[in-house]
Amino acid sequence: MSSKNSNKINVPEARAAMDKFKMEAASEVGVNLKEGYNGHLTSREAGSVGGQMVKKMIESYEKNM
Repeated sequence: MSSKNSNKINVPEARAAMDKFKMEAASEVGVNLKEGYNGHLTSREAGSVGGQMVKKMIESYEKNM
């Protein structure tokens, strides 16, 4: 089984925007996120940030339909 990282951003110019989006989502769910590596987060905290990001992306898509 190969280990392939699928967390790549397809458009490198979008990195800053995604980082800002992640920080906003973390703030909304009350997770103390810092720039760079965040190995101190629990799985629950990391999952809540990712879940909030997905929720906001779906909301944005639905508004633009």
